[in-house]
Amino acid sequence: MHADVCFMLCACFFSTGALQLRGQVFQTCSQTRSKRETTRTQREAHKPGSTLLMRSPDVTKAPVTKSEQLLKLDDHDFTMRPGFGGPAIPVGVDVQLESLDTISEVDMDFTMTLYLRHYWKDERLSFPSNTNQSMTFDGRLVKKIWVPDIFFVHSKRSFIHDTTTENVMLRVHPDGKVLYSLRVTVTAMCNMDLSHFPLDTQTCSLEIESYAYTDDDLMLYWKRGNKSLQTDEKISLSQFLIQEFHTTTKLAFYSSTGWYNRLYINFTLRRHIFFFLLQTYFPATLMVMLSWVSFWIDRRAVPARVPLGITTVLTMSTIITGVNASMPRVSYIKAVDIYLWVSFVFVFLSVIEYAAVNYLSTLQERKERTLSSRQLPCTCGMTHPGQMMMSSSYSDMDMMTTGNYGMSELNGDKQEQFLVHLVLDNEQGAQRPAVSSSSSLFIDTHAIDKYSRVIFPGAYTLFNIIYWSIYSQ
Repeated sequence: MHADVCFMLCACFFSTGALQLRGQVFQTCSQTRSKRETTRTQREAHKPGSTLLMRSPDVTKAPVTKSEQLLKLDDHDFTMRPGFGGPAIPVGVDVQLESLDTISEVDMDFTMTLYLRHYWKDERLSFPSNTNQSMTFDGRLVKKIWVPDIFFVHSKRSFIHDTTTENVMLRVHPDGKVLYSLRVTVTAMCNMDLSHFPLDTQTCSLEIESYAYTDDDLMLYWKRGNKSLQTDEKISLSQFLIQEFHTTTKLAFYSSTGWYNRLYINFTLRRHIFFFLLQTYFPATLMVMLSWVSFWIDRRAVPARVPLGITTVLTMSTIITGVNASMPRVSYIKAVDIYLWVSFVFVFLSVIEYAAVNYLSTLQERKERTLSSRQLPCTCGMTHPGQMMMSSSYSDMDMMTTGNYGMSELNGDKQEQFLVHLVLDNEQGAQRPAVSSSSSLFIDTHAIDKYSRVIFPGAYTLFNIIYWSIYSQ
């Protein structure tokens, strides 16, 4: 039994040694093969015309100094401004205007997109550099250093563009000079004076100011004066003509905190008038001229003149309502209101003119009927036709003519014919003063239309001359 155990132990020992020896031999062969392949590859690479290229070393595995370590961000407290406790740090600003989007009279505001750039020096960010080249970063580093706390005064809405990433750029120079740029769209208030609308000129301003630092800690200024504002030549607006852009600087005082530097971007806009000429002024003028057509229509054509006057009045009311619907509810009168309401008065007066003509015509007809009823002849009591012959309405020739026939010939049909002739003669004599009086009244009623054809166009033309000479300056 002891012999079997010894035999088994010896067999295990020899098998283990054989495996180790085989592994060493396999490892040696592998190393030899890899060295041989490496040598062959190097020889082929050095041969002329060889297609094999040398493999470049992996640079990413080389130790690189982090920007935070290079700028020494952990060695300083960037919650404090540069040079805290000393004089105010100067921060230069320049702006490149990308677009002036909308200007709203109803909301009294404007919207613009701009590139806002800040320049200052922070010695805590200085770093050694042999090439004196600056380093550029995106918005991720901005949150770790101090930047000016600039905001837009009287702004309603503003945001930094973030497509596809946040549009923020930070450039640091070796000496510590910093350029901080961001792309912003801001909607700010613009107090407009619409008393000359739509012949007005508006001046709006975008105001930039530090929120926390007074002029003792931070001094805002335009980097290059009036040249600090750059605009795109393609900027245009549908309703306005951009006349001027300029910059100014002032101090703003707050009773609780103190004085602050404030920068202004001022721009002057002049409104285009052609749109309002087509949509407001020309229709109103045509409605006034259309109301004058009734002066040439017969006064007795009531179905023609009344609907014409009502139509023009309602059309003017619609134009006034449409213009006021797109305007703010200001407490003063605008230039367009004056024009529209004066035009409305002219249209309304044309309706009143026909009412006066119609009323006077009615009075005239009533007087004619009264006069005709009073002067009708009466033949009652005429028993002696001879007395009718002696009427004063007959001349001596009539007496001589009738005398030849004798009194006996006045009987029968001749007497009746003679009587009718006398009655008709009396009626004609009685109607002559009535006709003359009615003709005078007839001339008066038609004179109103005749004078209106001259007075209304003349007065409206004079109004237009005064209106455009005042508001077009």
